[in-house]
Amino acid sequence: MDILTNNFKRALRAGQPQIGLWAGMAHPYPAEICAGAGFDWLLIDGEHAPNTVQTVLAQLQAVAAYPVAPVVRPSWNDFVQIKQLLDAGAQTLLVPMIQSAEEAAAAVSAMRYPPEGIRGLGAALARASRWNRIPDYIRRANDEMCLLVQIETPEGLQALDEILAVDGVDGVFIGPADLSATMGHMGNPGHPEVRAAIDDAIVRIVRAGKAAGILHADAAQARHCLELGATFVAVGVDATLLARAAEKLAQDFKGAPAAPGKDGGPY
Repeated sequence: MDILTNNFKRALRAGQPQIGLWAGMAHPYPAEICAGAGFDWLLIDGEHAPNTVQTVLAQLQAVAAYPVAPVVRPSWNDFVQIKQLLDAGAQTLLVPMIQSAEEAAAAVSAMRYPPEGIRGLGAALARASRWNRIPDYIRRANDEMCLLVQIETPEGLQALDEILAVDGVDGVFIGPADLSATMGHMGNPGHPEVRAAIDDAIVRIVRAGKAAGILHADAAQARHCLELGATFVAVGVDATLLARAAEKLAQDFKGAPAAPGKDGGPY
């Protein structure tokens, strides 16, 4: 069984759309439920969900038996945390709040062994190498790392072309919630100014030969992004799906007042 080849990275390079789901419940049980649902990728969120390296590890183990690619979002562009997540077996990272080519280059370096980067060599202790059972892991691993960087501020958009030029950046993800907030339209990613900025960014990313991604639970908007050429698109969040379905079930049987609606965000 080939567990080193990063098929998600290859699919993005081939321009094959990958439909994903956000896994934010920080537990292997719901992660495994979602892993068997038919999505191409799951985002295990370490930025806004209460995950640690240990809980991410448990979720990586839980989804490993399913034909779904785990993507892990660290809490920050931190080379120590990135090293730990890679050693735990993550191969694809979505690094948040990238605002310059220098920050993107730092993430690239953190994901690669020397001389291409600064990832520490601890393969004998690492699930990533299956404790040195994967032949020649340390020499092959760099080519299988997939780095997705997240742009979510006007500063990031301004630096987008420079970020796209960084060797080792495989894709750029647009964060619509933070982008709308930092553009002065809190909770309104559907504002015409925000939508225009997102559309322009996706076109530029695709034109540069990199993968473009976004999270949007609005089906029409998600499909619009796919039509523009986005290739990794998350279309929902596990916690949101559970919350809305539970509320609807209670309302159906109790006639309770409708729960507060979405705040206009993309989730």
